[in-house]
Amino acid sequence: MGYRTPQLPTRRKGVTVLLLAAAFAAAVVLYLLVLAANSGDEKPFRERCTATANGGTFSLTPEQASNAATITAVAVARGLPPRAASIALATAVQESGLRNIGYGDTAGPDSRGLFQQRPTQGWGTEEQVMDPVYAANAFYNALEKVPGYQDLPITVAAQTVQRSAYPDAYADHEPEGRAFASALTGQSPAALTCRLNPAAAPGNPETVLSAMSYVYGEQQAVVLGDVLLVAAEGEYGWSLAQWAVANAKALDINEVAYDSRTWNRGTGEWAESDAPATQVAIHVAPVAVG
Repeated sequence: MGYRTPQLPTRRKGVTVLLLAAAFAAAVVLYLLVLAANSGDEKPFRERCTATANGGTFSLTPEQASNAATITAVAVARGLPPRAASIALATAVQESGLRNIGYGDTAGPDSRGLFQQRPTQGWGTEEQVMDPVYAANAFYNALEKVPGYQDLPITVAAQTVQRSAYPDAYADHEPEGRAFASALTGQSPAALTCRLNPAAAPGNPETVLSAMSYVYGEQQAVVLGDVLLVAAEGEYGWSLAQWAVANAKALDINEVAYDSRTWNRGTGEWAESDAPATQVAIHVAPVAVG
């Protein structure tokens, strides 16, 4: 007599199927309840800062945009032309990807910072070149010694300062450098936007003022609650305003208003408003109540 594989009774099979179906249905219901409970929460997304100017649109991470804003603010504070900021930004994109990196490469093992400046070649100490404001000033000090740098191709101007092993690479980043320089110098109003997640913590307007003053110099400003008001007009005002947007993530800024435009963190866009053209209003994320 041959061996027969044991079979479950038909009724037990039916009960098992029903139990599995019930368990699956319960899991689906639980998932839908959780989904409904969280439907009002804002979901995180990829944060980006975008500059649209000179016929081009380019995006950076908030970290990169903050560094670009620092480099450009130093140029503005020194009274340099936007071309200087364009050259500096294109250089920093090529050298470090606009990240303040603490390491070098085979060609320059001691290279550091946004411009990969080498302490052994007289750029300063490692601590100094890792300070974005110091590094930007050091770059501009060298750039201003290049005769007619404003009229030179960006490759020539940047290479004269940097003496890179890849001199032609700087030109690849000229359109990006020009777009962010145009926005951050204030030449192109409301040209820089940032799409960000909600602020992770309350902001501090005094901290914003301190950061702004470090790169631009002393400001005529007043703090009213969660708002920093900075006296400014014209392109300088737009430089300050778009610097604030570029630093909105790092400084927990929710809103920037200037010259009939307001940038809002929730929308990530500039919109028409009644903001005056004589001051930049920077609203930080408020302290939660309750």
